[in-house]
Amino acid sequence: MSDRLNVLKTYKLYVGGKFPRSESGRVYEVTDSKDAWLANAPRASRKDARDAVVAARKAFGGWSGTTAYNRGQVLYRVAEMLEGRRGQFVREVADAEGLSKPKATAVVDAAIDRWVWYAGWTDKIAQIAGGANPVAGPFFNLSTPEPSGVVAVLAPQDSSLLGLVSVITPVIATGNTAVVVTSERHPLPALSLGEVLATSDVPGGVVNILSGSAAEIGAPLAAHQDVNGIDLTGAGTDEALAKELEIAAADNLKRVLRPRTEDWLTNPGTHRLTAFLETKTVWHPTGSLGASGSAY
Repeated sequence: MSDRLNVLKTYKLYVGGKFPRSESGRVYEVTDSKDAWLANAPRASRKDARDAVVAARKAFGGWSGTTAYNRGQVLYRVAEMLEGRRGQFVREVADAEGLSKPKATAVVDAAIDRWVWYAGWTDKIAQIAGGANPVAGPFFNLSTPEPSGVVAVLAPQDSSLLGLVSVITPVIATGNTAVVVTSERHPLPALSLGEVLATSDVPGGVVNILSGSAAEIGAPLAAHQDVNGIDLTGAGTDEALAKELEIAAADNLKRVLRPRTEDWLTNPGTHRLTAFLETKTVWHPTGSLGASGSAY
């Protein structure tokens, strides 16, 4: 028998590709389903939220300008790294959600598969969200989807990995950048995901991960003038919080994805892929134009 005490890990935020401590200096204890102390997580502040938005905005130009095919390759690389750390995530999900090892394994496998599924959509979403429109006149009229910009995501409170992946991946697969607020009670899989992203090909700032209170961090994100959309999934059953954040988001006409009952194990469809896309419509003359007679 050993009297040695385990060294509990103190996690960091993930902002701009780096791991800062919370500006407030606060941490909180993370426990498992049996209230055993697992680790310490940072409690992010409003300042941390603002810093994360700055990082996300800085990364947006490069990420949205990357070809859709290349984004798919980058995201698939993340899935490969998740697969390599599968055992760690199984333990974290089992601890967080009180699942048996076989059930936790099934959840982690579903999360990895979900990541691959969304990675495959990067160069296909334009085919269902865009198109050629019939018009009366000698013109081409083409509609193409474009990312909205910076999206704040309140991750699900009870689905620490599968739900997390299901809300983050469609946002970044379509060229947006994300500021994610983790589940307050179960933040460790999300914070570990930050460690995976930091060692992958995803540029710093594309995903920024903050742990703490959805109400505390969500409020400045919903009101932030440089945030273009917000996913309120993590507001869950707190209707008052969801309404407060939606009202704040209206100030600069953010796109808002309202919370609803979700079964994360079912086919997710494409509604999250299109939730934070804008549509650009282009008119172009048909036929021959100019002295050169070039055809368009």
